[in-house]
Amino acid sequence: MTAALSAPSFVVHGPAEPRVPLVLDSPHSGFAFPADFGSRLDEFDLREGEDCFVDQLYLPATERGVGLIAALAPRTYIDLNRHPADIDLALIEGCRWPGEHVPSGKARLGKALVWRTLDDGRDIYDRKLPVDEVQRRIETFHRPYHGAVHDRIEATHARFGRSWHINCHSMNAVAGAQGEGGAGRARADFVVGDRDGTTCDAGFTEFVRAFLADLGYDVRVNDPYKGVELVRAYSNPAEGRMSLQLEINKRLYMDEATRTQSAGFEPLQRQLATLVDAVLDYAAGELAAAARR
Repeated sequence: MTAALSAPSFVVHGPAEPRVPLVLDSPHSGFAFPADFGSRLDEFDLREGEDCFVDQLYLPATERGVGLIAALAPRTYIDLNRHPADIDLALIEGCRWPGEHVPSGKARLGKALVWRTLDDGRDIYDRKLPVDEVQRRIETFHRPYHGAVHDRIEATHARFGRSWHINCHSMNAVAGAQGEGGAGRARADFVVGDRDGTTCDAGFTEFVRAFLADLGYDVRVNDPYKGVELVRAYSNPAEGRMSLQLEINKRLYMDEATRTQSAGFEPLQRQLATLVDAVLDYAAGELAAAARR
């Protein structure tokens, strides 16, 4: 396995340069808590928003030459799968943001760029955040991570003429009070998101959906997760840049109450390795077909 390359906000597992046309990133698996978090909650509670062990689930992909970018900071500190201007004004001192404001609607759930509430509705802070504090989080954590994802996709596209990107996530088994799709809703085993067909070819979405379904899983497409900023920002199917968000139900591999791996972790990890192999074969077939045209 290739040694990891590190930065303050992320780590890159696998080869330093693209060897295959697939890029993986895990923006929500970090749990290195910055000293300036200033939350009213303890670290265990703040990890409720974490995509626990997702980077570890996909780590065997690096043995196949795939690069895996993984965040280090916790999602509840700054959500890297958001536009940097997706600011929840209710959390900001004076309820004003001095720069560009690009609300996604996630603020209604308390889950904009900087989370205001946990999935269960509890407030993360007992204070408003100063503008400069949020700006510092953006510059230190958000901008470098997005730069790493962008640069890896561009380098992959430059080498192969096309690129495939899977944005890797996990989801709570049942939606909480502030959960997507409505409180108390049980989630499928997997959710494949392509923002209603805008971030990759329909054939790639269907390939991943069908592969997982053939393994016996309940798979939904864009329900309730369509994909957010990391698939929106760096995809362009017309130019051969394909991005797909993939959500895994946590009950398949961990105990949500204790945040520990279950007996299902290693079997799922092996199945995800077969998915990566299948995607690499799919990409090779697409590249070969493009070369014949």
